[in-house]
Amino acid sequence: MKSRFESEQWLAQPVEKVFAFFADPGNLPRIMPPAMDAKLLNLKLVSHEMSSRNGGLAVGSNVAGAGTEMVLSFRVLPGLPWRGRWLARIAECEINHFFTDLQVKGPFKCWHHRHEFVSQARDGVPGTLIRDVVEYEVGFGPLGTLADRLFVRRQLRRTFAWRQQAVRELLGE
Repeated sequence: MKSRFESEQWLAQPVEKVFAFFADPGNLPRIMPPAMDAKLLNLKLVSHEMSSRNGGLAVGSNVAGAGTEMVLSFRVLPGLPWRGRWLARIAECEINHFFTDLQVKGPFKCWHHRHEFVSQARDGVPGTLIRDVVEYEVGFGPLGTLADRLFVRRQLRRTFAWRQQAVRELLGE
């Protein structure tokens, strides 16, 4: 049975800066909870050159575009020695608007994660709304449904809460 998880975060940062940060695969381990001990093992980068000017500051970065593949290693359960591997592929990308990653091989039966970036002012302050929409399936029939209710959804909430804190710190909020 497919499940859906959504998360939103607003930052007082320009969309170009926020998008470039998220589209750089090297930042993925930096925004994962430390207990997961995430490591980027392999990267096949299909890059798009991105540059813009924001307040006189030039921002330039190679960002992961459609076709990029990455292998991430992570601790399955914090404190235990077992590690899992996750092979993900960027399926679609529109610079400064969204990108979608799909699990090719990993812990889920299916995983579809759309990262959206919207320029949005709040109280007159320009910024970016980051919206994540994850559709996933644990697999394993009724056992997977139970695991989702008891563990997986809770772990997703914790992971995204950690990520929001890390992103605020890393992007200077």
